[in-house]
Amino acid sequence: MENKMYLALIIIGAPGSGKGTNATAIINKYNIAHISTGDILRDNVSNNTELGKKANDYMQKGALVPDELIICMVEQRINKSDCENGFLLDGFPRTIEQANALDKLLDSKAKSIDKVINLVVSEDELMGRLLKRGRADDNEETISNRLSVFTNQTSPVIEYYSKANKIINIDAVGDIEKISDDILNSI
Repeated sequence: MENKMYLALIIIGAPGSGKGTNATAIINKYNIAHISTGDILRDNVSNNTELGKKANDYMQKGALVPDELIICMVEQRINKSDCENGFLLDGFPRTIEQANALDKLLDSKAKSIDKVINLVVSEDELMGRLLKRGRADDNEETISNRLSVFTNQTSPVIEYYSKANKIINIDAVGDIEKISDDILNSI
């Protein structure tokens, strides 16, 4: 194990910004767990947990799963043994309320978020990357809408962590290895 300290990180990036690729480099270097809220949600639903049943009720109606449920799922996930060295959150927090709840949760464990990695990519570059993926739902209008939702949702969260001096802005355009090195060097 290269790193024995506890490291709590968040990675933020628009669709197509390279979160998955860079998350892998981070979790491998620091031996921390990669926590995707989408994965947690799917695991709870497929395993028919109490939280999963409640979340599924909202999902079946096409409604957003309430913050309280997501926060409970994140708390359970953070308490698992693979998080003893820390974690990298992906897809959470998405709102100021979630960020506040996460801070309170970690504070109760005498921990806090160390850094928030913000992958910065221009909308034109993201559009090009996502169109190249060739997914059925990836057309300019859909992508533009997803990018707009992402920006509107995450801007306040980025500002929240900026005020706490925890944001690391990473230019996520160019050589993949250089981008990963920039991230690892800035942590």
